[in-house]
Amino acid sequence: MTLNKVTAMRPDPALRSPRATLALAICGALGAVARLAVSFWLADSTASVGAFPVATLVVNTLGAFGIGAIASLSAPGGRWPLGPVARQALMAGVFGGFTTFSIFSLEALMLAQSGHNGTAAAYVLISVALWLAAARLGLRCGAS
Repeated sequence: MTLNKVTAMRPDPALRSPRATLALAICGALGAVARLAVSFWLADSTASVGAFPVATLVVNTLGAFGIGAIASLSAPGGRWPLGPVARQALMAGVFGGFTTFSIFSLEALMLAQSGHNGTAAAYVLISVALWLAAARLGLRCGAS
């Protein structure tokens, strides 16, 4: 699947149901707990790299790959067809809860405000490049 075949997600009427809301909430909570577990694991198992926020970079890269793979696998004609509720629960719930753009934004700002301008710029550039590459790889892996 190429990027131009991924259509914009438009709200499906099925997503307005209480069942869809509950599925999204549960999956979002699971994603958030998984993010916390990965962050703790990385903090315990990796050497310090100064002020560079490795955990957020890793979590968001894994999430970008995962959402790309699910988007490709569950797209119309994909190998893993999902209904709109399951697809939204996985993509927006699990991976939305797992990834964290808000923490990334705060960390980049805090690095810059504390005088680590080079580290902040590198963090932003490396992060965005990795996330785009991971999402593209996820799309390709899901399509093959």
